[in-house]
Amino acid sequence: MESAKPKLKHSPTLNTVLMVEDTLKSTGESAITLPELKKSLPKQVNHNTLRVILEYLEDSNKIVVGMKGVTWIYNTNPGLRRAVAHGLEI
Repeated sequence: MESAKPKLKHSPTLNTVLMVEDTLKSTGESAITLPELKKSLPKQVNHNTLRVILEYLEDSNKIVVGMKGVTWIYNTNPGLRRAVAHGLEI
């Protein structure tokens, strides 16, 4: 009896994840659609691999995927981090 093997997702390389991150960071628009993102990437990325990357970035709170597209939300400003950590709760 053979056991059913789960189908593996496409596993992106670190370079591919960084390429997508850099592209999203440098987007001047507030939201970018998936087709626009694919066109703006320096190299072609498999659709399923791109979806895995976007899922990872959303789970790590770096992007928001909404009805109008993908938006980069991660902010590394230390002043903002301090303000959020020590801010007043109303």
